[in-house]
This record gives sequence, structure tokens and C-alpha cells, in this order.
Amino acid sequence: MSNMVNVSYGLAGVLADDTAISKVMPEINSLTYRGYKVQDLAAQCRFEEVAYLIWNGELPNAAQFEAFNTVEKKERGISGDLLTVMEKFNKKAHPMDTLRTALSFLGQEDETTEDSSPEGLMEKSIRMYARIPEIVAADFRFRNGKEPIAPKKDLAFSENFFHMCFGKIPASEVIKCFEISMTLYAEHSFNASTFTARTIASSTSDIYSAVTGAIGSLKGPLHGGANEAVMHMLKEVGSPEAAKAWMLDALATKKKIMGFGHRVYRSGDSRVPTMTEAFKKMVDVIGTAEAKNYWEMSRILDDTMVAEKGIYPNLDFPAGPAYYLMGFEIPMFTPIFVMSRITGWAAHVMEQLANNKLIRPLSNYVGVGQRQINRV
Repeated sequence: MSNMVNVSYGLAGVLADDTAISKVMPEINSLTYRGYKVQDLAAQCRFEEVAYLIWNGELPNAAQFEAFNTVEKKERGISGDLLTVMEKFNKKAHPMDTLRTALSFLGQEDETTEDSSPEGLMEKSIRMYARIPEIVAADFRFRNGKEPIAPKKDLAFSENFFHMCFGKIPASEVIKCFEISMTLYAEHSFNASTFTARTIASSTSDIYSAVTGAIGSLKGPLHGGANEAVMHMLKEVGSPEAAKAWMLDALATKKKIMGFGHRVYRSGDSRVPTMTEAFKKMVDVIGTAEAKNYWEMSRILDDTMVAEKGIYPNLDFPAGPAYYLMGFEIPMFTPIFVMSRITGWAAHVMEQLANNKLIRPLSNYVGVGQRQINRV
């Protein structure tokens, strides 16, 4: 038909804009941040260095790293008003709901919210980067009937988060596993939540609104919530002995299986080997029968899926059980993702506004044709 149009459902294959922040490079089958392979960054850099890289385009030297951390530490500490509001939150609400609301509250408290100059955007980016972990930790403690633990300004980023959650800092191997996950989750080009943030920013709304919208997008189980779904799946499987039969039955009955496949990767998510190795080290450090069972279940589910369907796991598959073994409740997994991805979101908001065009795609109307109102 002459009026047929090509619609790219889900915007699959559509190039929406330019970016210099990250890229999946098919020639090396690797995600890169500012040109660096993400697995190299995860192995050799602190998460704070990766945040600096994503926002500034280069890894920091020693002086720049110290200055960046000094600014972040000065920004730690959410207001008493926000803590009072959070204490009244519905304890049955998902932590992503409470984080979304708390972040919006943080924005209305900030007298510089409307300052979208490059300097203003960077200041608010660091502010959110510093305070989102405290929001996540305070919410975790409130919903468990405990008082929040104030941040310590003499602790590094990841150590401070564990301190605010549990009142103690775990073994260095646990911190390293956590930092690897944070680096791997930090940025991933025009994914759903990042595109949401860029769309909101393109209307010249403020950065808090853009990040609040991104949190809403990330909450979905087809995006950030998949790491939670993976852990629920492992608990349903129950044991290594049941894993292969569970997977075969799930495939036969066309059950939705989370943690496998990706819209971008076709030969396997390049982040998975690094996170899987970190997960295995977590299992070895924990050393319990439960930890070893989750490792064995994961390996059997992975092997069975690949053998039966040729579909490989994505980052959420090893990250979910790794977070669980660290002591985090399952609903916290996606808020932890936010703690990492704020770096990518903020970078994209800054990039969008540096050369802004309002994002306004067209649609293909398939509804009823023109008609008249005909009242009897």
C-alpha cells in the first residue's frame, strides 16, 4: 500500500543523537566509558575515579581525585526535614518509590535547582551522587525500625554506604565486589532511563526532574528491576539439584526468565565475566553453604539457558545474588543501581543541554479516521 510507513517499535535501531560518554564497541565486544573498556576500569579504578571520568572525560590525577572527593564529602548529609518526611513513608512501598519521592524532595529544597549552567549542573550532580546513598541507607533502616546512621566524611564512597546501612565496614573483598558492580552499572548509552532523563532535560526542565523521571523508568523489571527478579528466581529454584529441571520447565512453558538477553549485546554482555568473577569471590569470602548453593544454581541455570536457547546472561544475573550475599535486602538492589547510574544520567543531562534540541518524535496514527459527531 502507498500509505505504508516503517515504524521502529521501541525505537529499535534509531539513532537519536550524538554522545561522547559511552559506547558498546562490537569490534572488541566491550562497553567503553570515554574510550576505556569498562572491565579495565572495574579492575583498576575506584568508583569515584569512574564517576570523575564520566563527568569530565578523563581519569583524574592525584590532585584532581583528592579535590573531587573533598567536594563530594562536603555534600554528604541530607536535611532533617527530609529525614522527617522519610520516616513517615509507607514502609510497604518499594524502595524505588521512596527514593523517587525523596529525590524530588531534595530538588525542591535546593535553591539552585533552576541553575542549568555547566557549573550549576556539575554541582547538583555531585550533590545527588553524595546524598542518594544516604537516602537509600536511611530508607533501609527506617523500614527495619532502626534509626538512620549519619555519613562519615572520613570514609570513601563505598565504605561510607556500608557504614550507613549496617554500622560497620565489611572485608575489603566485599568492598571491591561492590565497587566493581557500581562501575559496571554506571553508564550504558541511551538505555530507557537515560533516554527518559535526556527527554525531560530537552524541555529545559531541571536536572532533579530529569533524574526523578529516570528513577521511574529504571524501576521497571525490564530495566533496572531485573536484578531483583533474578534473586527472586534463585529463591524459587531453591537448590542446585532443582536448577536444570526448573529452567527446562520454564522454557517449555514460556515463563519469563529474568537476567538473560539484552537489546544491545548479541554475543553476551561484556560486563558479565567481570561481575561473575566478583560474585565468585564474594561466595568464597562468605563461605557458607547458602552462598555456594546460589553460585551452583546460577552456573546451572546459565549453562542450561545457553545450551537450550543460545541466550547469554546480562549484568543483572550475577549482580543480584552478589548484592544479596553482601547483606542487602532484595528491594534495595535497584536503588543501589541508582547510586551508580546517577553518574551516567547526570552526564547525559549535561551533554543534552550543551547542544539541546527538544526531543519530540512523530507517531504513526492507526486510530479511527475523521468523523462527525452525530447525536440523536
